[in-house]
Amino acid sequence: MSRSKSAAPTDRTPVRRRIRGLDADERSAQRRRQLLTAATELFARQSYSGTSIEQICQHAYVGTKGFYDHFDSKEACYTALLEQITTGVQQRVAEVAVETVDADWPTRRATVLAAFVHAIADDPRLAKVTFGEAGGISPTVEAMRRSNRRWSAEFLKYQWLQADPRDDPHLLALALATIGGMFELVADWLHHHDDGGAPDSVDTLVADLNHFVAVVDGGRTAAR
Repeated sequence: MSRSKSAAPTDRTPVRRRIRGLDADERSAQRRRQLLTAATELFARQSYSGTSIEQICQHAYVGTKGFYDHFDSKEACYTALLEQITTGVQQRVAEVAVETVDADWPTRRATVLAAFVHAIADDPRLAKVTFGEAGGISPTVEAMRRSNRRWSAEFLKYQWLQADPRDDPHLLALALATIGGMFELVADWLHHHDDGGAPDSVDTLVADLNHFVAVVDGGRTAAR
């Protein structure tokens, strides 16, 4: 009598091929990082309008197909880059605000402003991409800029209310105007850097912003 042999179980789970230690998802994420890094360099060096998708791909050592795997267009690449930079800046200033929550308002103000400036200005490319390139690209990018300013104004309003809980119906409008002034100071500092003359230091920008917000604080207090 012959004995039937049961079929050995087989694992039909597809094997994830690894190249240089990375699987397909990890390689895709790496290509995306390479593309965003290349876009940062090129947008800062030769402007958004002066940069092509082909140049980004060549600089990133990624094929054009790889670009379109992640981004539908050059604008989509830029908005992803702007979102990445903005998220990093917001996280940094929020962390510093929490770390200094028990400090008096002038100390917290100076510390948070310094964190904001260093987050964008220690690498001048980030300042160029966010403050030198964002204007006038498209309605989508403009909406992102407005959203970022609104977040910043809400953040400043919250810091003011922590220092002085007396609310003011015009406080958000004042915060929006203050943020607009701050961003204009950053843009002017950036363009001054590009003039070829002796650039102001990052510490000078920090001091200018702190003085500006301190003056707004003084006017806000006097108005009461």
